[in-house]
Amino acid sequence: MKALVLSGGAGTRLRPFSHSTPKQLIPVANRPVLEHVLDNIRALGIEDIGIVVGDRADVIADAIGDGARFNARITYLRQDRPLGLAHCVRIARGFLGDDDFVMYLGDNLLPDGVVDIADAFRASRPAAHVVVHKVPDPRAFGVAELDAHGRILQLVEKPQEPRSDLALIGVYFFTRAVHEAVAAIAPSARGELEITDAIQWLLANGRAVTASEYDGYWRDTGRIEDVLACNAHLLGGLRSHVAGEVDAASRVGAGVVIGSGARVVRSRIEGPAIIGPDTLVEDSHVGPNTAVGRGCVLRASRIADSIVLDGAAIDAVPGLSHSLIGKSATVTARSARPEPDTGLRLVLGDHSSVEIAA
Repeated sequence: MKALVLSGGAGTRLRPFSHSTPKQLIPVANRPVLEHVLDNIRALGIEDIGIVVGDRADVIADAIGDGARFNARITYLRQDRPLGLAHCVRIARGFLGDDDFVMYLGDNLLPDGVVDIADAFRASRPAAHVVVHKVPDPRAFGVAELDAHGRILQLVEKPQEPRSDLALIGVYFFTRAVHEAVAAIAPSARGELEITDAIQWLLANGRAVTASEYDGYWRDTGRIEDVLACNAHLLGGLRSHVAGEVDAASRVGAGVVIGSGARVVRSRIEGPAIIGPDTLVEDSHVGPNTAVGRGCVLRASRIADSIVLDGAAIDAVPGLSHSLIGKSATVTARSARPEPDTGLRLVLGDHSSVEIAA
């Protein structure tokens, strides 16, 4: 079995970050979302992975490499324009050959993995096997209607009156039969080759299409709120580990990871939290659900429920929460007497600078 990972989307809902960083490389718990995806794929025993990339191809290739550090072989497949998920299958035809494969959206997080679902597909090998998840409002998704045996009766893209609360969540298993379906369908009204249309074609032509319900944690990291929620969830699984320096005047709670070369000086770190390598935290309070990247500086500040990317600096800011601070960004507050926690929320792009009147 091979894998096809889709990483070509523009990420408009994640601006300003996606102006400078592909959305699949935004870190969650100090690792790019795409690395979490590749971990899940390797857990299925898959070594041959194709990654569909768009105009940020070089950035993604530089970050992920040839797959050696994942014990995998990665092939990059260029998609010049986002023309639909089924179009990705079409351009990957040469890479996929006649092998079964899993198609996985590169901005989805399923930390509990899909090993059991992959085993079910391998055992029965239907033409298509989709992963579904119950959602409170299915109207924003492709929706699957199933019979009592888990076979799909119908797929509908973003229905106004859903007949099911089971949404497609971006993980699909296929045999080579899907290539015939992809070749047979026409672009949708929005000009894209829809994978739901290809699966519906398989159904209409008598091919077996089944589904498994994923009941673990799932999130599409398409919005800032989703990225922060995923970060909090993954940090919740941390085990305490201190590789850096913590002075005697500091307090470090349970579920805190402090990277090599990091220094914590006269500060308090509440878990779950992660402090990246070579970062300085001085006279500060880092609250729970916070991931601070590599080479950052936090001085006389308080932050919680946030993500701080590599190289950022936060100085004398009395209370950041639910914030995302970009790479090498600077946030400062100038006041003779900083006020207590103000609950300030910032979404600040890479290499930006903000001064707050505290």
